[in-house]
Amino acid sequence: MSDGETGVSLGRPWWLDRAETQAVMAALEAEGGADCARFVGGCVRNAVMGLTPSQADLASDLEIDGDDRDPETVWPEGLDIDIATWLTPDRVVEALKAAGLKSVPTGLSHGTVTAIANRRPFEVTTLRRDVATDGRHAEVEFTDDWAEDAARRDFHMNALYADGEGRVFDPTGQGLADAKAGRVAFVGDARQRIREDYLRILRFFRFYAWYGRGEPDAVGLAACSALKAGIAGLSAERVQAELLKLLAAPQPRPAVNRMEKSGVLSQVLPEATETKTFHRLAELSHDPVQLLSALLPDDGEVVRSAANRLRLSNAIKDRLVRTTADSPPARPSISLDMDEREARAVIYRLGWQTFHDRLMRAWAAEPWREEDADRLMALEDWEVPALPVGGKQIAAMGVEPGPRTGRILAAFEDQWVEADFPEDGHDARLKTVVEAGS
Repeated sequence: MSDGETGVSLGRPWWLDRAETQAVMAALEAEGGADCARFVGGCVRNAVMGLTPSQADLASDLEIDGDDRDPETVWPEGLDIDIATWLTPDRVVEALKAAGLKSVPTGLSHGTVTAIANRRPFEVTTLRRDVATDGRHAEVEFTDDWAEDAARRDFHMNALYADGEGRVFDPTGQGLADAKAGRVAFVGDARQRIREDYLRILRFFRFYAWYGRGEPDAVGLAACSALKAGIAGLSAERVQAELLKLLAAPQPRPAVNRMEKSGVLSQVLPEATETKTFHRLAELSHDPVQLLSALLPDDGEVVRSAANRLRLSNAIKDRLVRTTADSPPARPSISLDMDEREARAVIYRLGWQTFHDRLMRAWAAEPWREEDADRLMALEDWEVPALPVGGKQIAAMGVEPGPRTGRILAAFEDQWVEADFPEDGHDARLKTVVEAGS
């Protein structure tokens, strides 16, 4: 491999001409001269592929639709501009200081300094070569060789570089072709790349979900299957982050299908014993949490166990558990046959999100009936009413404050919900409940 000058230009992607980007590059070049630093990774890959920020895998927080705000005025959340340089970290820090820019030593042992320009972070990393790896961490040495730096990266399409003028460099000789063809292929020996970091197995499928076209690279797929046991040594946080990003892709079904056939899915998510519901739901929903739910059985305890093992956030874990059929209230069961009154009762008890999650799962399990689904989905705009009575009204009827007040409120609420939330008649209904001896 060489430094890989291709004669190809990115043109002028919007981020390249931003004042913040130019300020960081100018600071580095003032220290090391022209071509001492190049953009690398996702920003170059996506520009080569002609992807806008809203089309690319930018999200760090499960926002699957990207950001449709004007990139000329707003940086999309999660858009990383990474820079590689042969300047050592201490020289990077000095260069930024001399230019009046802030620097944060985010990973000095691995050569990474975060430059801050107009409150925007840029990761600046010294060119590296691996000295030793254990499947999770790497010991590196700095180098001034672009080809050595490219050789340690995961996929050809991620080993593309571009200078400040937008000129593209392809040290592996295959990155440009792979990016244009939507081919996710490992740099060098696939098994060696995976043994350096077993997370690359999940990255292979995640990048295939987001960027792949056609069949996945056979050599890479075989290597992932053969070395899948190494996933067990990864931290749960790294695994779940990759899994959720994969499920957030516009078309995750082909990747999940290959994961299942290769045995990787059972290694990551042994609870996913069948994927029929997932594949159906993926035609209806782009919500990664809903799709994760569809990979799990309809059993609250199993779902809770899987969520704990993956160390999912409490919010996601609770949402997954509440989607299961045995999560209260189990009745009325959610199906496309339910009427709007039953649906409003469930929305009142559990909230729109849980109702929607259960409805989508039911829709995936039943023959498609779009008109019924649309009818129930329209309830998203229903404004959930507040309970119209409280302890003050009950006390006015001569009931002493205490446990009985709670029982009366619960009984009234049940009747009010059953009657489909009438706006009047509350005094009479409350009187009936009190007289019934609740």
